[in-house]
Amino acid sequence: MKPSRLNECGNWVLERFPVTKFWNDHMAHYYAPKNFNFWYFFGSLALLVLVNQILTGILLTMNYKPDAKLAFDSVEYIMRDVPWGWLVRYMHSTGASAFFIVIYLHMFRGIMYGSFKHPRELIWIFGMLLFVALMAEAFMGYLLPWGQMSYWGAQVIISLFSAIPVIGDDLSLWIRGDYVIADATLNRFFAFHVIAVPLVLVMLVFMHIVALHEVGSNNPDGIEIKESKDPWGHPVDGIPFHPYYTVKDIVGVAVFLLFFATVIFYMPEMGGYFLEHANFIPADPMKTPEHIAPVWYFTPFYSILRAIPDKFAGVIAMGGSIVVLFLLPWLDRCKVKSIRYRGGIFKKALFLFVLSFVVLGYLGTQPVTPVATVVARLFTTVYFGFFLLMPLYTRWEKTKPLPKKLTPAHSLEEQLHSLEEQLPAFIEEITTKPHHSEIGDSAFKSSFFSRRPNPEGMAHVITRLAQKVKGSLD
Repeated sequence: MKPSRLNECGNWVLERFPVTKFWNDHMAHYYAPKNFNFWYFFGSLALLVLVNQILTGILLTMNYKPDAKLAFDSVEYIMRDVPWGWLVRYMHSTGASAFFIVIYLHMFRGIMYGSFKHPRELIWIFGMLLFVALMAEAFMGYLLPWGQMSYWGAQVIISLFSAIPVIGDDLSLWIRGDYVIADATLNRFFAFHVIAVPLVLVMLVFMHIVALHEVGSNNPDGIEIKESKDPWGHPVDGIPFHPYYTVKDIVGVAVFLLFFATVIFYMPEMGGYFLEHANFIPADPMKTPEHIAPVWYFTPFYSILRAIPDKFAGVIAMGGSIVVLFLLPWLDRCKVKSIRYRGGIFKKALFLFVLSFVVLGYLGTQPVTPVATVVARLFTTVYFGFFLLMPLYTRWEKTKPLPKKLTPAHSLEEQLHSLEEQLPAFIEEITTKPHHSEIGDSAFKSSFFSRRPNPEGMAHVITRLAQKVKGSLD
């Protein structure tokens, strides 16, 4: 076919399906602030992990049996007999935890830099709806391996709905599809996990991105770059998202995949936090595990539930701990967005909020004791105090004057060049090369496969990262 004919065919398609316009509006001609820092990697990483979960989930469904008698055995079949099935399963299970790590950091960045404030309230609402849908997706997927913790964890969580007055018992029965967790529960959870909730997630991601690109991205200074434009109508403090930030995101993806692969190949259970030890035992309705707890990413909210003595009040508190996040754009009365220019009151309050979230998360993984219950109640009060007292302390804080333009920073080219120089040393620090005698198969004796995680080097990297996080708050 002649080139002119190819051009005609291409133009015919573009007239009816504007791919070029979509690319320009959301990538090439979308101007983002030029001072993005490492906190802005997590949005693109969330999209990467979502794609990983969808693709690995499709592969898993090809061999999984949503049947109470066959579900556990089908997972074992995937792990033992399906070629590379163990890798796909670990990519999916590790991906679930990675998704929540990335989302929690993404949400923290939004709170820290005020990305929920005007004019981005709707972006925050869509993001919170995404978070709720992700929690539903993770909970339903948690039952599918049909192990001991899957079975009894779902039994405990679903029974909480029975605490709701009037409709509680009927609602619990409808969710289970039976009087106990059974085959009907597994089938409906499989349907929601594989089809219904992923469709909602994809739709909300699309709405989240469209809303973001309509009002523009926030930045570490919290300054609206659209207010200052050049003669061509482009923001003075902005640069095209592509190719500048698409290239920069590749570096973030490379570092993320390095950690992701390390967990998958060397510590997929992560000490029982990513994959509980009890979940490697088939579900037994006649034998209750010694300590029932949800996966780590639910434990802060589970700890709030357990801290309240009354069952119904606990359910209300647990639901309220999520609902209050939706109200954040209207609770914060400070005129300044970014933590860089906010007063010390907000910084201290944010530190206490993060501390309460981490402590509650840890307590949720531990058995109930009188001391743990008192500590959980204390930090539950701190958690809710951060939000409910926000209309007061955000009015009192003394803020710094905002600059008229974005603060000077290293150019994007300088940042990329620095990352390129540091990456080999970074890999060398967090890994170590064992003696050849420690390596079994000769196929894995290459310079890549012969490396092992170096805990001491990882500790140093995490320490430097913590120092960098502290610097970004100042």
